[in-house]
Amino acid sequence: MMAGLFPFLIFSAVIGAGLNAGLFFIFSVCIMAALGRLPADKGVAAMQSINVVILNPWFMLAFFGTALLSLVLVAFAFFTGSPARLYVIAGGFLFLAGTILVTMVFNVPMNNALVALQPRSEEAARLWSSTYLVDWVWWNHVRTLSSVGALGCFVMAFRAA
Repeated sequence: MMAGLFPFLIFSAVIGAGLNAGLFFIFSVCIMAALGRLPADKGVAAMQSINVVILNPWFMLAFFGTALLSLVLVAFAFFTGSPARLYVIAGGFLFLAGTILVTMVFNVPMNNALVALQPRSEEAARLWSSTYLVDWVWWNHVRTLSSVGALGCFVMAFRAA
């Protein structure tokens, strides 16, 4: 039974990592650039809205569900002789460190700081142009690349399982 469960969990991690990679990718290549073209108060207000709307059950399932799968798969990989184990460990590490940890340590605090401000305030405009459109986007690129890397590792693990 465990032999059949391992590939199923890996396949589920492929889906989860792919969903996260796509989400972060679209922010990196499109959404933030579009919001950056707006006047600061409009960009801030739009991002504040996004930061509220994104906290929904579907996002939570894809984000934290993939994190949980990564933890389970990494733990399982240490107890299996499967040729997939190294890919699983690499994918799990990439997702947990480069996606989850980066989000919690860097992106979420910046989101919280932005949400606490009035969009038309000078402080919001300063945070938006000097920090958010630079630092938040840079850390989002990290999340994008780590999610894509995790996706690739999980695909290779599924192939090897």
